[in-house]
Amino acid sequence: MKKLIVTLFAAMILVACNGESTNEENISVKIETEDIKEMVHNYSVRNTEAKSASITSQELLVSDKDGTETIYELPEDEFFVSIAPYINETHPCENHSLTGCQGELGNEQVNVYIEDTEGNVIVDEILQTQANGFIDLWLPRNQTYQIKIEHEGKMVKSEFSTFENDGTCITTMQLI
Repeated sequence: MKKLIVTLFAAMILVACNGESTNEENISVKIETEDIKEMVHNYSVRNTEAKSASITSQELLVSDKDGTETIYELPEDEFFVSIAPYINETHPCENHSLTGCQGELGNEQVNVYIEDTEGNVIVDEILQTQANGFIDLWLPRNQTYQIKIEHEGKMVKSEFSTFENDGTCITTMQLI
């Protein structure tokens, strides 16, 4: 966390040294992988507040309450995906809003099984959805995965991938 604070402080100084900052300027920041994962998690579970925070296949985009927009680069070898299995209600989504998306099954245990195209098991465990109804995962990039999710006798099987232009929000997995 100290690295994150130092990096953000350095970015603020850099902006200040380059002239006056306006609320319309974007700040681009590269931070350590563990720090970015912690930031994403904190926005996702609402431990950290922002006007908005969303995540694409390449960047975390944060807009603070004062209107300052900061862009954080994601790890080159890992892809963030957030999955909201549902029974009755869902919403369309491509890039996950860490501060806005809400799934149906908040704080529920689900069995998650994920394997790659070569049959390697990537995830095989019971996970708890967050209060927002999503399961957040960091997976290897440039792969296609088969996923099976089970919850209270209902199940869904699907496929998703982690290529450069793939979405980070999956809301199409209905448990039947």
